[in-house]
Amino acid sequence: MAFMKRIRHLWVLVLLFSFGPNLGTCVAASAVNDLVVFAAASTTNALGEIGTLYEARGMGHVTFSFASSSTLAKQIESGAPADVFLSADVPWMTYLEDKKKVAPENRQELLGNRIVLVVPADSPVKAVEIEPGFSLSNVLGKEGRLSMGDPEHVPAGKYGRKALEQMGVWDQVKDRLAPMKDVRAALVMVERGEAPLGLVYATDAAISQKVRVVGIFPSDSHSPIVYPVAAVSGGKMEAAKPFLTFLKGSEARAIFLKYGFDVR
Repeated sequence: MAFMKRIRHLWVLVLLFSFGPNLGTCVAASAVNDLVVFAAASTTNALGEIGTLYEARGMGHVTFSFASSSTLAKQIESGAPADVFLSADVPWMTYLEDKKKVAPENRQELLGNRIVLVVPADSPVKAVEIEPGFSLSNVLGKEGRLSMGDPEHVPAGKYGRKALEQMGVWDQVKDRLAPMKDVRAALVMVERGEAPLGLVYATDAAISQKVRVVGIFPSDSHSPIVYPVAAVSGGKMEAAKPFLTFLKGSEARAIFLKYGFDVR
């Protein structure tokens, strides 16, 4: 047990130096009711507000690490000291469950989302009619690239690729991608005008004043977007239970809805 505690504390230090402000003050994570929560980048704003509310209720301190679900899942697999994992898709949660890294008995579906096309706020593009065979390459122009989460591993990118394939337009853009480390990085590319078009979650577009939504993909153009959450095996299982319950409660639900998530 002493050895495992040393490993956990080492991982906290590693993540602190790796992610800086994303992890906040990690010293408090050793307290009994305090938690380290690894969560998909698209939940950053909503969970930040929920975490503040959770602490205000005197239920414990929550330290968040936000990144792509794939990155977080690999870190947990390697022994990172997470207590809760919130994934932006089912496969990465199942990946950890298969490796006995999360507790299946408290795994639950928490949120849903939509995939949208965004442009910089000052773009001349007003709307894109998303239908089979629509001309996405024309929207990009001669030199433009489509900013999206890397479709090889980032959930938003995987959903996006599936939607583009379903619409029959993937071949138009597959060689014109700006694949990013997570969906928030894809959003930033469009905000800065470094990409004329981005494919992100509806919730990411909703928090930005620097982009506009010009198209929404049909929900049946890709598999359902589901965010599962679970306690991490080897973490603070008992402390995680009230937090998981809080995420399903009315206060957290209202916050998720405010940020545009579908709540399960």
